[in-house]
Amino acid sequence: MIIKAVRGVGSGITGAISGSGYSLNLLGRTFVYMLDPRQLWKRSGDIIRQAAVCGVESLPVTMVVALFSGFLLALSTGLELQKYGQAQVIGGLLAVVMCREFGPFMTGLICAANVGSSMAAEIGTMKVSEEIDALEVMSVDPARYLVLPRVIAMTIMCPILTIFSNIVGILGGAIIGVSQLNVTWRLYMLSMEEALNLKDIYTGLLKAVVFGLMISLIGCSQGLRASGGAIGVGLATRRSVIYSFVMIIIVGYFGTAIFHGKAFQ
Repeated sequence: MIIKAVRGVGSGITGAISGSGYSLNLLGRTFVYMLDPRQLWKRSGDIIRQAAVCGVESLPVTMVVALFSGFLLALSTGLELQKYGQAQVIGGLLAVVMCREFGPFMTGLICAANVGSSMAAEIGTMKVSEEIDALEVMSVDPARYLVLPRVIAMTIMCPILTIFSNIVGILGGAIIGVSQLNVTWRLYMLSMEEALNLKDIYTGLLKAVVFGLMISLIGCSQGLRASGGAIGVGLATRRSVIYSFVMIIIVGYFGTAIFHGKAFQ
């Protein structure tokens, strides 16, 4: 039993290292194509199509989640602030939380579940049906043909979706503040203007850029490494979501620590 457990742990560590190396290699190959304007022009149509999938199709659910997140944050936080007579600061508090943390975090999770999983499933299906092998036989690099448009589209659309999430979440908080916390619209906006600064905004947007890059890279990497038919595609899809969620949480923490934590200043 002990030997089996040790083998299992070793196998897991080896697989994680191998997967990380594969993803980094894939990122390097994709980045080389990004620096070539000719390749970007050739793949421009695919980039636009992927941007529509990543952004337009994810927008409705992102807006609904952002709105009710604003409701929830404003109500739960505002009720506690009312006990101390500080409900008037709810606008600033909610704006900072949404722009710095909650906006990019929610958007990243939605994109990982909605877009990253579909990337893994689509490319994984191509892999197990040997379409990827056919591309390689024709000297077509999958990093250029499949990964490049998805990485660029997701990296661009994730921060754009985050901007919408921030706006809708803040407006949702204003609705709750005015209707249930007896905070006037003017007081809410003044509190937001005083508390929110440019650093909070660009911290969240930089996180969103990194999240978009990670989600697309993980989804494509898992799809390209899929094997074993339909079961393998399912495993690749599940892993892409799990790995994306974990990386979003880890990178989100370190992003805040670097820009706002005392230990990194």
